Amino acid sequence: MTAPIDPAPHHAHSAPRAPRTLSLALQGGGSFGAFTWGVLDRLLEEDDLVIDAVSSTNAGSVNAVVMAAGLIAGGRPEARRHLDRFWKRISETAPPQLGPAVTVFTDITSRWLSPYQSNPFNHDALDRLLADAVDFDALRAAPPFKLLVAATAVSDGATRIFRETELVREIVLASGCIPLKSQAIEIEGRRYWDGGYSANPPLIPLVEASDAPAILLVQIVPSLGQGAPCSAPDIIRRLEQITFDGVLQRELSALRTMVDLSWSGGGRSALAAKLRALALHRVSAEDHHPALQDESTADLGWRFLLRLREAGRGAAEAWLAEGTRLPAGRAAPLRSVG
Repeated sequence: MTAPIDPAPHHAHSAPRAPRTLSLALQGGGSFGAFTWGVLDRLLEEDDLVIDAVSSTNAGSVNAVVMAAGLIAGGRPEARRHLDRFWKRISETAPPQLGPAVTVFTDITSRWLSPYQSNPFNHDALDRLLADAVDFDALRAAPPFKLLVAATAVSDGATRIFRETELVREIVLASGCIPLKSQAIEIEGRRYWDGGYSANPPLIPLVEASDAPAILLVQIVPSLGQGAPCSAPDIIRRLEQITFDGVLQRELSALRTMVDLSWSGGGRSALAAKLRALALHRVSAEDHHPALQDESTADLGWRFLLRLREAGRGAAEAWLAEGTRLPAGRAAPLRSVG
C-alpha cells in the first residue's frame, strides 16, 4: 500500500483547495528526459497536486525514482533539489561531445564490437549516480506513489513491469539499457534491455493501477522527422525515433479501442468503467522545443539540458492552465496541450 504525496501546508491567508489527483506516464529518451525534469519541477510547485501513480521507461524511470527519493527525504522542495542535483551531476560526468566524424566512427564500431567486447567490465556511470541519489531501501519501504518501471526481456521481448516495493538499482538500469551500448542487466535470472522496445511508457498497466481521474503523458521522443536522412548518424537517430515512438502509438491505439468498446457496451468490467471516466492528457517535447528531431539523446551538455528543462516547465505551465479543465471524452481519449 503506497501513500500519496502529502500536500504542503497552505498559507494562513489562502483558503485550502481540494487536492487534485494525477497519475503520470513518463516516456524514455536519454537526455531528452531533461524535458520531463522540467515538467516535474513545475508540477512539484503545486501544493494541492497529489501524484497517485507513475509509469516509466528509461530516462522516465530515472526521473521517477530520483523524484521519489527527494519526496521521501524532504517533500516537494527536496524532490526538486534532488532532480536539479542529479541532472547537474549527470552532465558533469558525461564524456565530451565528439565531432561528426568521430560520432560516425563510434556508431560503426558499436555495430562490430558488442558492449561485451568494448566494455567488458560493464562500467556504467549511471550506476554510481543512482546509488548516490536514491535510497532504494527507503523507497521500497515507504514509496510516495505507485511506481511501474518497464524493462524488456531479452529472451522473448516481453514487457516486465516492476513495482515500487521490489525496486532496486539494477531495475532502473535495465529500464534504460541500450543493447549496443550496455550489457544486458540480469534480474532474478533473466536479462533485460531498455523498456522502450516494448512499452514507452506503459499505459494500460498504469490505467489499471491508477486511482486518479486523469493521466498526464509526458512524450519526449519526436514523432515527426524532416525529410529523408542521409548521413549514418541521422539515419540511426531517425530509426530510433520511429522504433520508440511506434511502441507508444501502438499502445495508444489499443487504448482507444478499449475506450470505444467500453462506450459501446462491449466492456462491463471495472477497467471499462475506469476508462469511461478517465481523462488522458499529453505534453510533448517536440511541441515546445524546436527541431528536437535533429538533436541527440546522447547530448548531456548543461546548456542543452537547461533548455529542455525550461521547455518542460513551460509545457507543464500550459497544461496546468488548460489541461486540468479538460473533461474526459469518448471521441478523443488523448488530449494534447501545446
